Amino acid sequence: MSADTTTLPAPRIAAQLAAFAHGLEPGMLPAAVVEQAKLLMLDALGIALASSGQDFAHCAYRGLQALGGTGDSAVMGAFAPLPLRDAVLINGILVHGLDFDDTHPGAITHPSASAFPLALGLAAQRHATGAEMITAYVLAIEVAARLGAAARGGFHDVGFHPTGLVGAFGCALAAGKLMGLDLAALEHAQGVVLSMASGSMEFLGDGAWTKRMHPGWAGVSGLTAAALAGAGFRGPSQPYEGRFGLYASHLAARGQSADLALCTRGLGERWALMEVAVKLYPTCHFTHASIDAALALRAAGLRAEEIASVQVLLPQGVHPVVCEPVAAKRRPANVYESQFSIHHLVALALLRGELGLAELDAAHLADPQVQALADRIEHAADPDADYPTLFSGELRVRTHDGRELRWRESAHRGAPGRPITVADVEAKFMGNALLVLPRDQVLRLRDAVLSADRAKDAAILAQTLAHPKTSTSGAL
Repeated sequence: MSADTTTLPAPRIAAQLAAFAHGLEPGMLPAAVVEQAKLLMLDALGIALASSGQDFAHCAYRGLQALGGTGDSAVMGAFAPLPLRDAVLINGILVHGLDFDDTHPGAITHPSASAFPLALGLAAQRHATGAEMITAYVLAIEVAARLGAAARGGFHDVGFHPTGLVGAFGCALAAGKLMGLDLAALEHAQGVVLSMASGSMEFLGDGAWTKRMHPGWAGVSGLTAAALAGAGFRGPSQPYEGRFGLYASHLAARGQSADLALCTRGLGERWALMEVAVKLYPTCHFTHASIDAALALRAAGLRAEEIASVQVLLPQGVHPVVCEPVAAKRRPANVYESQFSIHHLVALALLRGELGLAELDAAHLADPQVQALADRIEHAADPDADYPTLFSGELRVRTHDGRELRWRESAHRGAPGRPITVADVEAKFMGNALLVLPRDQVLRLRDAVLSADRAKDAAILAQTLAHPKTSTSGAL
């Protein structure tokens, strides 16, 4: 009698992710993952604080407060608490609002902007420990990174912002974990959130504010889906590989090239969180390697008045986001548009020799020097790009006296292979937080986040991270 060689079908993706979420416990996280998680959360907090004085933040807060009133969930910055779902949304807006938050390059997502507000808010409400909060945060990132990577850059190509899409699924499982859902409910939560996952790239047309809310909405969607599933609400069993699942519905024909094996590969063995890159510039991550190259040429002695022309080589897949349409990119209508313009940003870097929040000022939009140099900048496809794994950038400069200068960065700083240090992350946090808070308070916040794994009650941690000088009006 011959041996039975029948191959059983692989478990559904949602079932595999649910099993991973259900079994994940704080003690299973490697020490390096916990330390990196705390650094990423620290980075997110600093950006949220820096965002808290911006118009978009106050408009969003007023709208949410008018809708739901006050609550008991902490909001980062000088705002009064809101109901849980509204706090998750506004905190996501704050973390993502300056486009200064972290990125998983392979997934092309900003994972902390949804994972941190969701994990912090729900862990605080349920009085979970800091270690349990971190575990939920890591879980959300592990799931979102894999789901995003499976699309191979396709979501951007068809106009969807993957941060909003895949972040919702990560947050649904993280919320379910903190709620103590069973395996079946964790599966249903993923099916339910399929009908909520969203995020349009149309903001690129005029620098609208909608991108800022995508991660917070992913957190709200995940939280809502988990609560519904926990109450017995049923969702589709194949939210990823189904006929109208995530990849088929959001990628259409391109969904056939999605690598669905990446959705679950290496769970619990390879930690995607360790691949998340911290931004050193408050701009779209697609532009960072080119900015690095521009700053390197400037540091080597190149001056803007010497430049006859610049060709910037970037991966073809990023051109619709940061290079096109050329006329609009050379003349961004507002600061947010400028953060997605390779022409404007490279010109600024070459002229100023640095690129931080101070350089992204409305006054520079109409600066004749910036505009004149942007007009001499062209873009082209990088034939050697390893996209979407890495975001490369190369500058080819021709000077008025006939010299040709080149500088290539195969990946931006902070990407795998080009790590930044713990000191770099802490310095970025300090710089952002000191924009709105005194130094002694900033240091207390830093220490609270970096010891979060030892916190006995996440509610106390959340209150610590909120500005103590809150007012019922939410005004600074």
